[in-house]
Amino acid sequence: MNLKIQKPAVVCALSLLCCALWGSAFPCIKLGYEWLNIEGTGSQILFAGYRFFLSGIFTFIIGCVVEKRILTMKRSSVWHIFRQGILQTTVQYVCFYIGLAYTTGTKGSIINASQGFVAIIAAHFMLKNEKMNVQKTLGCILGFAGVVAVNLAPGAWGSGFSLKGEGMVLLCTVVYGISMVLLKMIADEESSMTITAYQTLMGGALLILIGFAMGGRVEGFTLQSVLLLIYMALLSTTAFSIWTILMKYNPVGKVAVYTFTIPVFAAALSGLILGEDVFEVKNLIALVLVSAGIIIVNRPDKVMAPDSTCDIP
Repeated sequence: MNLKIQKPAVVCALSLLCCALWGSAFPCIKLGYEWLNIEGTGSQILFAGYRFFLSGIFTFIIGCVVEKRILTMKRSSVWHIFRQGILQTTVQYVCFYIGLAYTTGTKGSIINASQGFVAIIAAHFMLKNEKMNVQKTLGCILGFAGVVAVNLAPGAWGSGFSLKGEGMVLLCTVVYGISMVLLKMIADEESSMTITAYQTLMGGALLILIGFAMGGRVEGFTLQSVLLLIYMALLSTTAFSIWTILMKYNPVGKVAVYTFTIPVFAAALSGLILGEDVFEVKNLIALVLVSAGIIIVNRPDKVMAPDSTCDIP
């Protein structure tokens, strides 16, 4: 098993599968809004809660099977994992789901791709051995240049950037970046499956409570929309599980370098599924800049923050 999972062809195939799954989340969210007639912030947050609470259940079940035990956490870990759930799931996806309702799947995916760069900057200030260098700085500059490029439009930032849309997605990336550094700080307390299962369950439950408190309603489920919700929950669980195995048996740089394909997959699938005009010049320029930035940051021959550059929507 160890030798097979280390073969370059296997690493490439499984890494691309993970990134394709994460990229597909962007158009799926917008489809969910349309099929379930989801309108208003409360309903959007409730929809996110359903997805991630279900994902937490799936992760818990898979974790029990993989680790051959019932996943439990130490009493000393409860607060740390709860805090992780608040940041990584609740706060992040409140911002993300609201933002994606007011921007395109293509723009949302490209802005969201900058979260790896935010994590690197946060690690510089929060971790002693994760300092910025020329390689990381160049990657961050290229990445954020891509975020700027995708928002260029006639009238510059006037019609190309909104606080409800792109602004909320950008805030989501900041929260995610910080939460990744905090995750690294508590990674040794429990197994990765235990942390992910419980933080997703807690964060998803909070999203559901917030959604209901804000008057949110998600009704009119059909077989089509139920299957979509199950797929969205399973994509996070499946991608995370495969990614964890890849990271366990391979150098971080050899796996993390594939994260540059996430915005590419998201843009392509948004065009295919939603009919968005993916081939605008500004979108193509932004994809090139973001991809180049992620490749530079993740070059395996440099020392870098191992967990802070992994992009998982």
